[in-house]
Amino acid sequence: MDIKEYFARISYRGSYDKPDLATLTDVFQHHIRAVPFEDLSIHCGERIELDLEATYNKIVRKNRGGWCMENNHLLSWVLRTLGYDITLLGAKVYFPELNAYADEIDHLLIKVVLDDKSYIVDGGFGMAYQIWQPMELISGTDQPQTPGVFRFLEESGVWYLEKVKRKQWVPNLSDSTSHNVDKEVCRRIYLFTLQPRDIEEFRACNADLQTAPDSLFVTKSFCSLQTADGVRALVGWKLTEIKYNYKDNMDLVEIRILADEEIEKTLKEKFNITLDKKFVPINTSRLSMF
Repeated sequence: MDIKEYFARISYRGSYDKPDLATLTDVFQHHIRAVPFEDLSIHCGERIELDLEATYNKIVRKNRGGWCMENNHLLSWVLRTLGYDITLLGAKVYFPELNAYADEIDHLLIKVVLDDKSYIVDGGFGMAYQIWQPMELISGTDQPQTPGVFRFLEESGVWYLEKVKRKQWVPNLSDSTSHNVDKEVCRRIYLFTLQPRDIEEFRACNADLQTAPDSLFVTKSFCSLQTADGVRALVGWKLTEIKYNYKDNMDLVEIRILADEEIEKTLKEKFNITLDKKFVPINTSRLSMF
């Protein structure tokens, strides 16, 4: 494992001799624009491993992406290698359709302590709820970013992350491309505590999420990547491209349903992914990714 090889993978050419907030932000933004948030392995008959070297080989050498336990595990190695003070944390993701958080920890994130301040770094949530900058761990303060306004709320030692949403303009909306333009102004994303975690604590979760019949990752194939001004995502056969703050506090949402023969080309052109094994798209869950 070589930090310079990782930097080549994410096209990072900046300095990294000083572990400060500017470098942290720059490396983080290069990561989320180069490494997709995806679960394609599950739908190619591959296992998702938690071993760091396996994750490094998949993301850095095979030009793939991964889910939170891959992206943030790799990022934790990167940040530690660069001299940052990092701690792994565990979160429970919120499902709006169920109006409930997960029963067990199902998301990995990173806390970074820098100049006596704590920040949350999370390069593994993807879609339209991916943060673009490290977030200072303070309660009740709006932290505006390009994707929208994020904020933490703390209550009795439990921290909640939420995002204030913009309106969305979907010019080509049809029944076949129905989009979840819901009425909620604010979306809860996940809750977490500051209890330090070890990657070993995520082994059961990592196995369950790729095998349980009702797992979102089993019932949906997805691949999302942050862009310079938005995000693109392929969920099943539906390709969604969002341009943030297109006009008047409104996001532009363009949706297209792909034919089977377009999938492979789209993964290569839009996400820079070429798969080794046959990929079978799926989208049978009623749970929304947006």
